[in-house]
Amino acid sequence: MRNGFGATLVALAVFAAVVSAEALAADRFIIVQSTTSTQNSGLFDHILPRFQTATGIEVRVVAVGTGQALKNARNGDGDVVLVHARAAEEAFVAEGWGVERHDVMFNDFVLVGPPTDPAGVRGITDAVAAMTRIAHAKAVFLSRGDESGTHLKERALWEQAGADIDAASGTWYRETGAGMGATLNTATGMGAYTLTDRGTWISFNNKGGQIVLVEGDERLFNPYGIMLVNPAKHTRVRAVDGQMFIDWLVGPIGQAAIGDYRVNGQQLFFPSHIPTRPGS
Repeated sequence: MRNGFGATLVALAVFAAVVSAEALAADRFIIVQSTTSTQNSGLFDHILPRFQTATGIEVRVVAVGTGQALKNARNGDGDVVLVHARAAEEAFVAEGWGVERHDVMFNDFVLVGPPTDPAGVRGITDAVAAMTRIAHAKAVFLSRGDESGTHLKERALWEQAGADIDAASGTWYRETGAGMGATLNTATGMGAYTLTDRGTWISFNNKGGQIVLVEGDERLFNPYGIMLVNPAKHTRVRAVDGQMFIDWLVGPIGQAAIGDYRVNGQQLFFPSHIPTRPGS
């Protein structure tokens, strides 16, 4: 009887240890503040299961505009930031909110709109000249208006074009205050122009008659960077696991996973991390 009781205790102890280990594994996660483009494009669905399988760490993504993602990270609501507005990212690090910025990948922005092309921009390779034509024609343009990386790029192009979009707000220039997918849906319904990252455009299923009208300008280059939120600012940052995710993503396996992601045979993002040589 005693032997049986002892065996039962051992079995219970083993069971408790297994359950405890599984609970700890289930609780091992990081929060990544990122953009709607990385989420809507399907990239995270492609790469994150690979990382979790390799490390046991779950990645929980908060997909918002770049500006909001950086604001959330400043508030300590995340462990890692993956966004696409280099100047804002560098400021985030310079101000001490992030530890270090790493290049991860790139694609580009494209100007899409109706095939009727009322502003006559189709085939122009000068993005600023295209925006100037849209402004002069007062053709309906939809902006995300959300301080995202796409919105910041669009604002920079309007500034270079000399267009007063603040004065035009609510007329031909309209702000959705929404993510890229929702803005594309609205542009499709209205037959309006809008700026989008190519990754979201390729994976977007509700194109209707909208087409890419302007592409190829070097000013439409769209680099993405990744940063660990500084644990010295927020002690709750999961710094070890967050750094593991960064190291995996900029390492050969993560970079290959980014590069082999395709939709309808088209590559959406191009890996861009260049390892730092010792002593460099």
